[in-house]
Amino acid sequence: MKKIILLPFAALFAACQLSETERIANTLRAPAFPLITIDPYTSGWSFTDNLYDSPVKHWTGKDFPLVGVAEVDGVAFRFLGKEQPVLKPIAPCSEQQPWTGRYTTAKPSGSWMSAGFNDDQWKTGSGAFGTISTYREPAAKTDWQGQEIWVRRWVNIPSTAGKNIYLAYSNDDDAEFYINGKKILEAPCCNKNKLLPLPEDVAALLQEGKNLIAARCSNPVANGLLDFGLYAEKENSIRYAQTATQQSVDVQATQTRYTFTCGKVDLTLTFTSPLLMNQLDLLARPVCYISCSITSNDGKPHDVALSFEASSQWATNTPYQQTGCDGFEQDGLVFLKTGTKEQDILAKKGDDLRIDWGYFYLAAQKGWLATAQKEPDSPLSSLKLEKRFPAARQASDKIMVGYDDLYAIQYFGQNLRPYWNRSGKEDIASQFRKAHSEYANVIAACNRFDAELMRSATAAGGKAYAELCALAYRQAIAAHKLVEAPNGDLLFLSKENFSNGSIGTVDITYPSAPLFLLYNPELCKGLLNHIFYYSESGRWTKPFAAHDVGTYPIANGQTYGGDMPIEESGNMLIITAAIADREGNAKYAEKHWDVLTTWTDYLVENGLDPENQLCTDDFAGHFAHNANLSIKAILGIAAYARLADMLGKQDVAQAYTQKAKDMAREWLKMADDGDHYRLTFDKPNTWSQKYNLVWNKLLKLNIFPSEVAQKEIAYYLTRQNPYGLPLDNRETYTKADWIVWTATMANDRETFEQLIRPLHAFASATPDRVPLTDWYFTDRPSQRGFQARSVVGGFFIKLLSEDASAAPQ
Repeated sequence: MKKIILLPFAALFAACQLSETERIANTLRAPAFPLITIDPYTSGWSFTDNLYDSPVKHWTGKDFPLVGVAEVDGVAFRFLGKEQPVLKPIAPCSEQQPWTGRYTTAKPSGSWMSAGFNDDQWKTGSGAFGTISTYREPAAKTDWQGQEIWVRRWVNIPSTAGKNIYLAYSNDDDAEFYINGKKILEAPCCNKNKLLPLPEDVAALLQEGKNLIAARCSNPVANGLLDFGLYAEKENSIRYAQTATQQSVDVQATQTRYTFTCGKVDLTLTFTSPLLMNQLDLLARPVCYISCSITSNDGKPHDVALSFEASSQWATNTPYQQTGCDGFEQDGLVFLKTGTKEQDILAKKGDDLRIDWGYFYLAAQKGWLATAQKEPDSPLSSLKLEKRFPAARQASDKIMVGYDDLYAIQYFGQNLRPYWNRSGKEDIASQFRKAHSEYANVIAACNRFDAELMRSATAAGGKAYAELCALAYRQAIAAHKLVEAPNGDLLFLSKENFSNGSIGTVDITYPSAPLFLLYNPELCKGLLNHIFYYSESGRWTKPFAAHDVGTYPIANGQTYGGDMPIEESGNMLIITAAIADREGNAKYAEKHWDVLTTWTDYLVENGLDPENQLCTDDFAGHFAHNANLSIKAILGIAAYARLADMLGKQDVAQAYTQKAKDMAREWLKMADDGDHYRLTFDKPNTWSQKYNLVWNKLLKLNIFPSEVAQKEIAYYLTRQNPYGLPLDNRETYTKADWIVWTATMANDRETFEQLIRPLHAFASATPDRVPLTDWYFTDRPSQRGFQARSVVGGFFIKLLSEDASAAPQ
């Protein structure tokens, strides 16, 4: 067992100077490139190969405009982001201005979308139409609970001749839109504040005066929504059409580095999120760096100016919210800030949401010209930092990007400040001051960490594996928020991104845990503490572990509609045992012994042959007799026995170890299917990934014979598709995290790499340009669902296994 030693920060960066020859470049063409990664809200990505080919986006796909320009001898080259046209409303959506329309929920006959249709029998209502809810934006004004709705909206508009026109729309579920009787769009579910540039022939349908916009929307399940309007592009709103030429991009664990040619000057741009897990104050500091260096490529001096401009959309949930902005100087730094005027703290919860309280900041050393201004004819504001480098052959500088969320999480009724201000005595300026003064040392530490990760991951599993780990690192960490509970517990709360928005989900913790077990088990405890508290406080009274503690960022109790009794109890037991294994003691488990015992006894009673219930792998439908879920239950019991042994409870350890072994012997009989083991005990000629077996190896539990995993691995190699191993025989899709767990069960590196290379091929080839998905098809490089989730922390299980195997026993 290995004792983790967390080095002081000074010791970590003492020898962190890194030469270019030591750096192992990441050649993976990422589906999306991490830029600014602080937490689930302050998260900026590039969704294109070239940094200037699209706007910077939040992981949900909504624009987070951030534009960088290098002016060289009077010629401007845009190297970061893409300007979006400034739009003026000609028929505003409901968030900007109330509108009314005629509607019906009974299917109309005839040409209901045409101007001549008689809608006198229809009702009149205010847009948006949908499910009335506190937490939906745009908020529905007219309640609609039926299966379908048809809406007709008359608008009076000025002449649009020669102008670029956009349809703005929100729909949940599928919708279709018409202008003056002609269908212009079929929009699948689901969209919020989406913009469609109208082709010239469609825009030509619009006439000065009255026009009809009509739409039909379906609502087969719940939470319907329909809103729409028209916008015209403001003339001359695109200022920087010419781009730099990108030469390279390299994604490391904590940094993404780009190089460009800007005429006679070369530019290196590095985005750094110093997410070093051995220093929690640094990890939680809500500040990222954008470092830039320029070098003349013809040996001559050039007049260079660098500018960075950000929109207040970084501090809004929708682009229609009213914002303000300000600037100030303090302690040798210039600050720009922006935020909504409303400042409704912790008032919203859900998945497809962005923060709209607190303040977004740009900051730099004095010498940068700082400008904050309200955008004309717009609710938005803009922040701009600019610096000139006259007659320069070489120069370098940095700016800083950060967010002050004031209060981060509501935890069982109490609003919690972010970890960096847990005392209530810090302010955002102090965080920027620390970031500025520690810059050289932090960058050196990040360089050293990035290089060591690439080296060790390559040694453990090959270059393709190392590249996936580097891409996954920031995504996994920044899908969490670090806070301190009122009782002093560390809370490292995940958001279930692009799924249902749950907070602190146990079956998100389980796959992500290897990353945090490897680098700081205290963070792994932070993934579990809220679930222990939920049971031990009496708020959760069931004899198994809860699924979650709410919907992000509101953690007041489980909101998910169903329980996962065996899944979550097994997860909690196994990860608790893994923490003990890493720390060399079971003191953490001892604090929670009573509830661990309750969960274990539940698994003893119900775990061998699970009844039909929710589990983490029920994408193709729920089922009973799940063989892989049974493995989790058995190993959960064995994990409890291991903890008992570490605590000197020998009788308990012996009894539960024997029970786990007895159950494993039964499992072998029930699951046997010749050259492999079944998906479910009752269905021959089926199979599934038995990734839960990896803990039998990592924790050296010896409950299942090692031959079980090796039989499965041999069979899996016959079932691979071009982009990976399917999750089971029912569908061709897979889970990326489970592939790495399954591969880690292999006894040799070549077999491990055989299973990893198709996953790397998917990440390189997929046309779905989003932060790395963990749910995708293996017969084609297509996303099935999910993105930007923390579960990619599971990629680090191979490194964890190598580290554990080298540890003294």
